Amino acid sequence: MKTMFRYLPALLMGAVLGAFIAIGTTVFANRSQPNSSIPYEDLRTFTEIFDKIKTDYVEEVEDKKLLENAIQGMLSGLDPHSGYLDPETFRELQIGTTGEFGGLGIEVGMDNGFVKVIAPIDDTPAQRAGIQAGDLIVRLNDTPVKGMTLSDAVKIMRGEPDTNINLTIVRENEDKPIVLTITRAIIQVKSVKSRTLEPSYIYVRISHFQTPTGKDLEKAIRDLKEENKDVGLKGLVLDLRNNPGGVLKAAVSVSDAFLKTGLIVYTEGRVLDSSLRFQAHSQDLVDGIPIVVLVNSGSASASEIVAGALQDHRRAIIMGTKTFGKGSVQTILPMNNDAALKLTTARYFTPLGRSIQAEGIQPDILLSKVEIASVEQETDRITEADLNRHLDNGEKKSETKDDLTKDSSEEEPLVKRDYEVYEALNLLKGLNIIRD
Repeated sequence: MKTMFRYLPALLMGAVLGAFIAIGTTVFANRSQPNSSIPYEDLRTFTEIFDKIKTDYVEEVEDKKLLENAIQGMLSGLDPHSGYLDPETFRELQIGTTGEFGGLGIEVGMDNGFVKVIAPIDDTPAQRAGIQAGDLIVRLNDTPVKGMTLSDAVKIMRGEPDTNINLTIVRENEDKPIVLTITRAIIQVKSVKSRTLEPSYIYVRISHFQTPTGKDLEKAIRDLKEENKDVGLKGLVLDLRNNPGGVLKAAVSVSDAFLKTGLIVYTEGRVLDSSLRFQAHSQDLVDGIPIVVLVNSGSASASEIVAGALQDHRRAIIMGTKTFGKGSVQTILPMNNDAALKLTTARYFTPLGRSIQAEGIQPDILLSKVEIASVEQETDRITEADLNRHLDNGEKKSETKDDLTKDSSEEEPLVKRDYEVYEALNLLKGLNIIRD
């Protein structure tokens, strides 16, 4: 039985987490073989080259190694996301949706011969070390990455927990490479985090789409509703920044949680079982309150499905920067040798027919990256409150704006801790003023 997966740029279990999206468990059985002529002349050339390597190469090479290299080369020439999964990698893929694995905690792909960081995962060694979306890894310990396959790079990054690896990275707007020492660890990813920003306004962060993400989201919203039952909910910030994707069913469940009707996402490919459509099922867990979805260049795959669906249905305002643009579907085809073939078989489309592939999701409101610095209060301005014998306003002192934008558990104001969330919160307040 074959299982179809949506798979992000690379599976790096043991060194990094590779995101994939399950289109369904046991979606299809054996697929009939297409009728096509066999290119005998080209196969004869392949056989001759194989024979020459066997007899003339400076060192003896096992047949199995040569054939695996040939398979990997054939797949790597197709697109960055097709590949051959050896038995060990395939086993790691199969346990990848549990939310626990060994490694650094980064999603990667290949870019011009270098390993490109799609996104660091929350609360992982990579994030704590300062890895950022868009970083190019050019050296692993003392070994240059240029010339490696992604699989080669993965094997170097793999290792036992509590062991170190040095990553040399090139970052945009940095004059010279940065060397980071990261300690490998067992990564336990909690996909959903939530809190109340201030009464009536809630925040939900989805760091990765895993099998239980949909149910975890429902629980988080129930808890937030209970927490705000005296005032009710007025707005939700859904944070998908640096979320590299994950299980497709989870992305559909998250989208479905905020849509009552309509198409969520569909796929198109050359074979019948790679063309699928997913519909909403008449529910909105937050009862129609305004939603702002935060995205950035590290938002990929399943994140783009959610953002695209909510944007097309005008259910949410998308805020941030353009997303990664990973909109192709990979099918995992198990082989007889316990390995698997990862083959791109379809493309994703938003409800309005927009292809995510290489385009990404354009935010409705673009947020530039800014740095918030404290400014000393001006002392030469005089207000009414500074005048002698000024009248009191006759009302009890109420919370100030600064009080409202500060977490009760943290002294630093929200505007400094997370400017994008601060802007999203302000937008939700504005929308409610208009609605009221």
